[in-house]
Amino acid sequence: MASYTEDGQQTEDYLFKIVLIGDSAVGKSNLLARFARDEFYPNSKSTIGVEFQTAVTSAYYRGAVGALLVYDISRRQTFESIGRWLNELHTHSDMNVVTILVGNKSDLKDSREVTTAEGKALAETQGLFFIETSALDSSNVAAAFQTVVKEIYNILSRKVMQSQELKEKDPSWMANGKTVVLQSDENQDNGQSKKGGCCST
Repeated sequence: MASYTEDGQQTEDYLFKIVLIGDSAVGKSNLLARFARDEFYPNSKSTIGVEFQTAVTSAYYRGAVGALLVYDISRRQTFESIGRWLNELHTHSDMNVVTILVGNKSDLKDSREVTTAEGKALAETQGLFFIETSALDSSNVAAAFQTVVKEIYNILSRKVMQSQELKEKDPSWMANGKTVVLQSDENQDNGQSKKGGCCST
């Protein structure tokens, strides 16, 4: 969602804060590096992530409107931790954060401990989008981020349209300083639930 000024500099129309959460060594840093810079660090060391910095946890989540909840398909324990990460996300952020469950390291087919069907089932149960990715070979990395951004943008667009309709009906409405809240409107998705509705492999 970018536009360009006359001198060719890129400006953003919207800035959305998206957090990456999950157990240590599931590939969060490499997913971000692959998406942002098309880089991969095969010998990357464990970063000091959210799981380590409990003192700054609420600051990390504050203002987030999207989340990639990442597990490693070759380590079942990281999949079993998803419930804890979801609880933390809901505790420290808005309940309406657009979230996608990401099964990372899909290139490790021979070491798989979590099936695609298990990932899809958990995502459906929790009302999340789902995708499997590989930061190593770039599979579905851009799609994971784009799914979250597109859904946030769609929700924002609906809210802006609703506020414009209200303004037309009652011009004094905007003078009251009403806030547009980013949350999905389950009744407005034309019969399509977001559960398992996008980008599954």
